[in-house]
Amino acid sequence: MRSIPRFLLEPLQTALQPGKVVVLLGARRTGKTHLIHEIMRQQKPGSFLLLNGEDIFVQQQLSQRTVDHYRTLTAGYSLVIIDEAQKVPDIGMALKLMVDELPHLALLVTGSSLFDLKNRLGEPLTGRKKDFFLYPIAQVELSLQMNAFARHALMENHLIYGSYPELFHLSSHQKKSDYLRELVSSYLFKDILSMENLRNADKLTDLLKLLAWQVGQEVSLEALGRNLQMSKNTVERYLDLLSKVFVVFRVPGFSRNLRKEIVKTKRWYFYDNGIRNTLINNLQPVRQRNDVGMLWENYLASERVKLQSYLRLGVSNYFWRTHDRQEIDWVEDRDGKLYAYEFKWPANAKTKAPKAWAETYPGSKFKIISPDTMDAFVLKK
Repeated sequence: MRSIPRFLLEPLQTALQPGKVVVLLGARRTGKTHLIHEIMRQQKPGSFLLLNGEDIFVQQQLSQRTVDHYRTLTAGYSLVIIDEAQKVPDIGMALKLMVDELPHLALLVTGSSLFDLKNRLGEPLTGRKKDFFLYPIAQVELSLQMNAFARHALMENHLIYGSYPELFHLSSHQKKSDYLRELVSSYLFKDILSMENLRNADKLTDLLKLLAWQVGQEVSLEALGRNLQMSKNTVERYLDLLSKVFVVFRVPGFSRNLRKEIVKTKRWYFYDNGIRNTLINNLQPVRQRNDVGMLWENYLASERVKLQSYLRLGVSNYFWRTHDRQEIDWVEDRDGKLYAYEFKWPANAKTKAPKAWAETYPGSKFKIISPDTMDAFVLKK
């Protein structure tokens, strides 16, 4: 398969303006480096400087925070790109000095760690930076080069192996399995382990395995702590770290009117199905699995989050459930209106909104998202 167009290419190019910092964040192996090379190919030769933040020499050069040094370092360039910028000490202050004193420069920095890079960039660059998030390949990106029939033919592959870019160039089950296992063992926790001084990834792996078996269910921090022999606070800290390196994301419960609505617990989803399945050591095909409902729900949730991010939609996501077990998988609060979605794996599945929801939120919209209706959910607002 030829290279898949990335949705962010054009927005990133538009955002690259003199005196501004563009921040590209995303998990390792999602294609950040490939994307910046695409941007460089469209620049005038010799007009840009690429620096690798993991290079010790680069770290030393950027740590010399004087205007004269930065002017010499960037002489002749209009664009400076710093890949893996979270590795550069005090990167926020370095970028602020460049923006303040070298206003002709456009700056593009990438990072795989939200808890480190974005925190460091926050206050010094308020009002002068724009954030973008890159995820594994999204349906909205596949639609740029494939028709609906071709995309749907790959659906079961996405449910099992996920959508990391390199997987689209691997032909066999064994190659895909090997890639995912190497990704999980070598890269998944790299930033957490290096920045938080954790001795090993065992507890993180155990925590993610528990989440993997609770996709689409309310998760109790206390219960996770008991299972892992960890405090609730430690579990909460680990989940926060895993969110900030783009492994999982949480969805809270929705409530406005009913006392019986559940709001104290959260649901957790993986940004990629392949990571989830590799963690539980199950890459068997759909027809051999008893967790297809979880796979479908996780996939739709992650695809929707990707779409919302790429279209820069102002949306709040929730699940909805009452204590008498009426529930809706996905609720969006956007533009002052409520949109409710129920995820169903069988094609042509039919159901209607729960009675309590329909009575309490009569102005809301309700839709079933199944394989034959998914495009309206993963490609459009």
